[in-house]
Amino acid sequence: MKLIVLDRDGVINVESDNYIRSVDEFIVIEGSDQAIAKLNHNGYKVVVATNQSGLGRGYFDIHDLHAMHEKLLNQLKPLGGYVDAFFFCPHTPEDECMCRKPQPGLFSEIIDRFKFDITEQPYFAVGDSLRDLKAASNAGFEPILVKTGNGVQTLNSNEFMEFQDEIGYEIPVFDNLLSFVESYLLADN
Repeated sequence: MKLIVLDRDGVINVESDNYIRSVDEFIVIEGSDQAIAKLNHNGYKVVVATNQSGLGRGYFDIHDLHAMHEKLLNQLKPLGGYVDAFFFCPHTPEDECMCRKPQPGLFSEIIDRFKFDITEQPYFAVGDSLRDLKAASNAGFEPILVKTGNGVQTLNSNEFMEFQDEIGYEIPVFDNLLSFVESYLLADN
């Protein structure tokens, strides 16, 4: 099975320091919808794994979150694209749950749901923050950093360099999701 896990805010849609609170604030980053459709057309299952502490903080409710995801699905449909599943953590950092990235809980849920062996082949996870990369690595996925959202800030942080030293390899970095898909993942197709 070909599967890829994408962070949401900052990878698929525009990031906000004030949280994406409504469907009107959910704006897809240029090219992200095309990237997802290209993944689908090339046999990838596309799964979103996202921290959504705005739920736990009361900034929006589950209906708002579903409306945001429905907006994305509607934008993907004319391109022949779709998202196979959305996994989200509604907790705040103070909850100290196992599903909030950088913990690997969301990735464990994805593995259980899709019943695949993480050791069979490389499975990629794309994020724009260190917590995305750590969660992916902790679950056995190959982390990919994009420069959208918080990606440039992450790339330029000492913590990012220390994390690469810790895992023993350089994490691939791309301008955005579409450049990763076209120039790396599907380059031979």
